[in-house]
Amino acid sequence: MVTHCADPTDGAELLAARERLRSWRFYDALRTDPEAPARRPQVMTYTPVLGGDGTDLAAAIATIAAIGDAAALEEAVEHAFPGARLEIAPGDRGGPMLHQHVLLRALGLAELSDGTLRYLLLVAALLSPRPPELMVLNKPEASLHPSLMPPLARLLAETSRRCQVVVVSYNEALIGALNGEGNVTAVRLRKDFGETSAPDLDPPRWVWPKR
Repeated sequence: MVTHCADPTDGAELLAARERLRSWRFYDALRTDPEAPARRPQVMTYTPVLGGDGTDLAAAIATIAAIGDAAALEEAVEHAFPGARLEIAPGDRGGPMLHQHVLLRALGLAELSDGTLRYLLLVAALLSPRPPELMVLNKPEASLHPSLMPPLARLLAETSRRCQVVVVSYNEALIGALNGEGNVTAVRLRKDFGETSAPDLDPPRWVWPKR
C-alpha cells in the first residue's frame, strides 16, 4: 500500500505515513568481527546517518565531529575510556584514530577490540546529527565489557531527549543502569508456549464489530 498507493494528490496521508516510517532506524546487525564492514577502509563523505550495518562508521564519526555535537562525542569517549580521545585522520580515506593513554600509538578501526568498536558504532548511531523520530536497538550490550554499561545507558538517556529510543535487552547491568538514568519506561516481556506478552501492562481491549 505505502509503496504503490502513496502520492501527494490522492494519498497524501499515506505518503506522510510512508515518509515517517522511512525515517525510523533499526540497529540490530552491527558487526564487530574481523571482517566487519566498519573495519574496512572507506571514503570519507558527508554521512549524517549511520548505516544499519555500520559500513560507514568512519564517515559518520567524522560528520559528527564536523557538524554535529562534537562535545558530546568527546564526552562519550572519555566517559567510556578515561584518558582516551578520537582524532580524525586527514585525507579522503582517513578515519577515526583512538588515542589511549596506555598505548604508544593511536589505533584505527580495524585494530580495535570488538567491544570498543561496538561502543563507537553505538555512539555514531545515537549522536546522529539527523535524529529520527524512532530508533530501535536490539541487544546493544553485545560484545561490551560490563564497565561500559553505565556510559552506554547515559548516552541512551541523552539521546532519548531528542528522539524516542526503544532498547531490547536481557542484560541486567544495562537495564539497571538505564533505570538509574530516569525518564525510562521498562516493559518486561514473557514468553509462554510461543506467545510473547507483557504481564505488567494492561492488554488492549479489542472490540470486534458484529458481522
